[in-house]
Amino acid sequence: MKILTSDEVRRLEQEAVAKHGLSTRILMERAGFSVAQFCLLHFTFDSVCVLCGKGNNGGDGFVAAAALREMGKEVTVVVLARAANELSTDAAYWCGRLPATVKPLWISKESDFKSKAVQQALEADLMVDAVLGIGFKPPLRGVVGRAVEIINDFDGEIVCVDVPSGVDADSMEPIAPGQDVVLGDAVITFIAPKPAHVFGQLTSGPIAIAELGIESSSIDDELEQNVTTAQDVAMVFPPRQEDAHKGDFGHVLVIAGSLGKAGAAALAGMAALRTGAGLVTIACPRSVQSTIAGFSSELMTEGLPETSEGTIALAAGKRVDQLLTGKDVIVLGPGLSRNEETAEFIRQFVVHCPLPLVLDADGLNAFEKHYDELARRGDPAAVRVLTPHPGEAARLLGFPTKDLQAERLEVVRKMAKETGAFVVLKGAGTLVASPEGELWINMTGNPAMAKGGSGDVLSGMVAAALARHQGGLGLTQGEKPLSEFEEVNALLGELYKAEPGLEKIEDEELVNNFNRISSSLKTQKVAAAVHLHGLAGDLARDMLHENSVLASDILSAISKVFQECDLQIDRGLFYLHK
Repeated sequence: MKILTSDEVRRLEQEAVAKHGLSTRILMERAGFSVAQFCLLHFTFDSVCVLCGKGNNGGDGFVAAAALREMGKEVTVVVLARAANELSTDAAYWCGRLPATVKPLWISKESDFKSKAVQQALEADLMVDAVLGIGFKPPLRGVVGRAVEIINDFDGEIVCVDVPSGVDADSMEPIAPGQDVVLGDAVITFIAPKPAHVFGQLTSGPIAIAELGIESSSIDDELEQNVTTAQDVAMVFPPRQEDAHKGDFGHVLVIAGSLGKAGAAALAGMAALRTGAGLVTIACPRSVQSTIAGFSSELMTEGLPETSEGTIALAAGKRVDQLLTGKDVIVLGPGLSRNEETAEFIRQFVVHCPLPLVLDADGLNAFEKHYDELARRGDPAAVRVLTPHPGEAARLLGFPTKDLQAERLEVVRKMAKETGAFVVLKGAGTLVASPEGELWINMTGNPAMAKGGSGDVLSGMVAAALARHQGGLGLTQGEKPLSEFEEVNALLGELYKAEPGLEKIEDEELVNNFNRISSSLKTQKVAAAVHLHGLAGDLARDMLHENSVLASDILSAISKVFQECDLQIDRGLFYLHK
């Protein structure tokens, strides 16, 4: 999902009104109902105080208040204005349609907050902050500043509409200590996330987007950055067709494991299966083959020649080349060890690997002091995904981890451009960058996942997303799912208003656009797997405890997070984090 500025969101609203027969009042009604739905999903309350400003944010609050009253909640509305004639046109319209049992309490000066009626309203179980929206630019002034103080003093839970009042929606900086902003427990925004929702650290609670029926993907955006949601997961993992077979979902080959590190290979393989791969084969040193096979009867295994230390030997190269037949994606690295002969095997394999490749853990460590060898050579169509954590990335690049962490967005794009690979820079706010510079930001995940094996699970999940033979958008022709090639063809047909016929592409512009769209679909696949992985970690933490989560718990939660993403699609609420 694109991250859009306030101006870009307003432009989308204007286009929706001009081109699609919507009205601003209808959009406000949809927004207000989404606020009410969001409150009911996340909080238990009998009474609610909705604090409304003069503008359209206040209008969303009026609609939410009416909806919550219809649902049987005790509702009071406090308005920061002298009377309805000070409200925006649409806000005044919806204020006038509040139920007769909901009488607005008007605030024109700070002393009005001391009235008995307002003090009683502030004793509600829940507060809805609908004071300032995305049009606000600091600083706060007058009665609005006092309102923010009162909201922050509120004893109950606080839901913020669009952005917490006092926040500049276009800011890419975290909220500073002592800043005059509402510190809410949850945020619901509309149409698309704004920079502050992604970078502002607005709340530790849920942040959700309700699109209101407006498509945001087609707009030319300024930031050229995306944040991953369940919407992207649904595109990458559409429902399976009735006549689907295992071949539709790909065969993943995991080259991994060593004596003492068999679990890493098994975790990667099982993660690929749990994320939907049709088949998984693990190629490992012969001495650990039976151990890995014992993890699950669904895993197929192949024993490889090994070194005296129980790691994959350089002589395994010929057998591995034979194993590539019939495979769709390769995972290389989990638990392979730092053995130098094994590292040489890894480097030789990566250079000539003709298939999509996920390079993780010791697969990346093999390129320490060999970073230049990661640069793409030959056919650019074979996808390569690198999944370093900050320490691995710093070793590859040859500079301190703390410097890398200070420039994460720049570093991940630099690595992707230099290597020609899709780079997943793991950590708090995992980043995914394409060789063309496309950037995705993930907001799921938590410190409970900082435990051995978590990255191995991610590598298998990424492989499963890439192995699917359907495209990344879930497009169909009748009931038949389209391949990624067919999807790109269809998108180009829309771009050029005609079927371009891609069996033989000669036009340079067509070639460039084909490559750009194809790369974007692949980036979305990787980003969707990263989102699922973090969401599984969040669920495991919530079920257990942040100190107790194991990588196998993340693995076990994968099926539940697919269900969670389906639920978000059904409700039309997409979460940055929950």
